[in-house]
Amino acid sequence: MTILLKNVSCYDSRSSLHLKRTDILIKDGIIQQISSQIDASADRVISGNNLGVSVGWFDTSVQFGEPGFEDRGTIKNGLQVAAKSGFTGILYEPNNNPVTDTQAQVLFALGKSANELTQMYPIGALTVEQNGRDLSNIYEMHLAGAVAFGDYKKTPDDANVLKLALQYTKDLNTVVICYSLDKKLAGKGFASEGVAATKLGLKGIPALAESVEISRNIEVLRYAGGKLHFPTISTAESVAVIRRAKAAGLAVTCSVSMNNIMMTEDDYSDFDSNKKVMPPPRSSADQAALIEGLKDGTIDCITTDHAPRTLEEKMVEFEIALPGSIGLDYAFGCLHTKLETELLIDKLTAGRALFGIATPQIKEGEKANLTIFETAVTAQVGLENLYSTCKNAALLGFETKGKVVGSINNNQVVIHDTTRN
Repeated sequence: MTILLKNVSCYDSRSSLHLKRTDILIKDGIIQQISSQIDASADRVISGNNLGVSVGWFDTSVQFGEPGFEDRGTIKNGLQVAAKSGFTGILYEPNNNPVTDTQAQVLFALGKSANELTQMYPIGALTVEQNGRDLSNIYEMHLAGAVAFGDYKKTPDDANVLKLALQYTKDLNTVVICYSLDKKLAGKGFASEGVAATKLGLKGIPALAESVEISRNIEVLRYAGGKLHFPTISTAESVAVIRRAKAAGLAVTCSVSMNNIMMTEDDYSDFDSNKKVMPPPRSSADQAALIEGLKDGTIDCITTDHAPRTLEEKMVEFEIALPGSIGLDYAFGCLHTKLETELLIDKLTAGRALFGIATPQIKEGEKANLTIFETAVTAQVGLENLYSTCKNAALLGFETKGKVVGSINNNQVVIHDTTRN
């Protein structure tokens, strides 16, 4: 198949094409020509106003359900959702049933995801069954293809477990993912501790519970060496702590969840259980600090923290509803209302490099791994434009700016009904 992109703006801060308008000709999955004007015939021509193209987006925290929770969605369906949403690569969380804590489970995930447009990279559980105590067989999972190791939304209580993991993975040149929340300080909380939670009668989690645990884990890293990634940080103090660690030269990276960029603690006021996520939305001051952290490079990337949940898991009292929201489906349009295009694309494409995965290039002779998007059209997140099997969308009804036109990877293409022929 031959595809011709006409008059698209390139967004790739690593390339000389950055912010330039150009035509791109792709044949059989390879970028054949990049020029200001290409008149070649093609099976599909994609053109229109306000079109942008970047290397394919990458999400560092995604779950679908398979194996064990297929009612939330299968790997195949989930990867199709990702492709339609502009993501050509994802890290796959280990919290399945069984947990991805063995070589066999890594190979299962890779087998299920083979030959899809969106490439899936498994995260191996850091501890056996994510119990926080016993290190899993990291080496075997690494050989099988796991690119990082961490327990989903769980912190090893025993700092020695983290120390051993960092020392072990250092020789493998791989990354430990360490979700950080002090369980004693968090207690039974599920909202952000503060005036809003008090007024609503919701149990709160103090910001301190996150930043204290991050500080502890950074000290362990300082001693043990290795590479440490903090997923979905949510508070101003966490940003400050990580900023200092980076300034000290420690191998620390972090992500922020789209939910914490888009929502604040006031969004729990309608008791919509689809908005219940972890970490919870924080104050507007925390939100501002997170955005500033993205701008100054303290926060390396944005994740959708995509987490499908069934009706049975969500349509219950707010307090007992399972945290989590889908996010792949509408990530670009929502985030584009908060962040400038150039910054947003940078943070949606930065994830591969954090985990030792080669970043694609928009270059003649390279395999086409691209996301195409429109930057100006406005709409709202609606049930009719959700691709996921589960519809637990925290941002349902939120305004959007821009939309995904399609994605290209592995000599496959997904294009939505937009300006094309």
